[in-house]
Amino acid sequence: MVQVVEAYPDTGRRVFQTVLVEFEKFLEHYFKNENEASRRGVSLAQQVEQRETLAIQYTIELRKMLNEMPVQEGVREFLFHVWADVLAMTAVKQGVQSEATKAMKRAAADLIWSASAKVSREERAEVIRRLPPLLKTLRDGMADAGLPADKQDEHVQALNNSLAAAFTAKTASISNERLEELMARLETLEELLPEALDLDLDEGLMLDLSGHESAELEVVGEGGSMPTPAMLAWARELQVGGWYMLDYRNRNEQVQLAWQGLRRRLTLFVSPQGRGILFQQHRLASFLQAGLLVPAQEEALTVRATRSALAKLDVDPQRLLN
Repeated sequence: MVQVVEAYPDTGRRVFQTVLVEFEKFLEHYFKNENEASRRGVSLAQQVEQRETLAIQYTIELRKMLNEMPVQEGVREFLFHVWADVLAMTAVKQGVQSEATKAMKRAAADLIWSASAKVSREERAEVIRRLPPLLKTLRDGMADAGLPADKQDEHVQALNNSLAAAFTAKTASISNERLEELMARLETLEELLPEALDLDLDEGLMLDLSGHESAELEVVGEGGSMPTPAMLAWARELQVGGWYMLDYRNRNEQVQLAWQGLRRRLTLFVSPQGRGILFQQHRLASFLQAGLLVPAQEEALTVRATRSALAKLDVDPQRLLN
């Protein structure tokens, strides 16, 4: 980097910007692939981001699909808040085009059809016939996404209530043609998804990350104080590689910023022992605001180097002539 800057002294700011970008790429590669303490944590954090981003994208598209469909409200809520995450988890683990992911999409279509009004005896009999395998698929999907058994029971009970309500509903039913159109859109769902960088995330779409907690990855879900706009801006400006003192879970320890996600919505710190601590942007600003996360160095290396150079020049001004 020094050699590049020295070789192009007349290009001004551009050469510094170029080597900064190269250095940031180097840091990203180093923490992701070469640093033993951070490699596992970065991999886990990236999986969390991929799953959460997909879940939000699926939620947005499902809302569009069901906007004008006559479906019970309880089923809508289940699809938006639970099944979108199941779809995302399956896509991350098995692949977007895998048979497992397709099976989860078919389950969504079956559930939507089952929860629409049923006006004929034949339709009701068909719902009863399809229900046991559908509920098993729903339970399998929720279990694979990490939902505990008691939560699964709550969701299944709520869905049973919604399906029972569909038997007496006065609203219009979903035709076979409309159902086939819905299934076709679900099968090509990934092609419809908004770009992750273009997502406009409101608080209602942000998911609870606590389900990703493990021995290797801590997810910070509480603590800190209400951040000011300045603290939120500071949280977005933290640089990979910096060291900080973190006061969390009765520990005050030094941690290093090892990874930042899209638009810096997620930030991962890693302890020297390799334990990852994952923050959402707002929570990170809350910790900065409360003084629970502070720079380990009072001044940056560049500032320290400048001070050192000035001190030496004060002692020996002749250095400027050499």
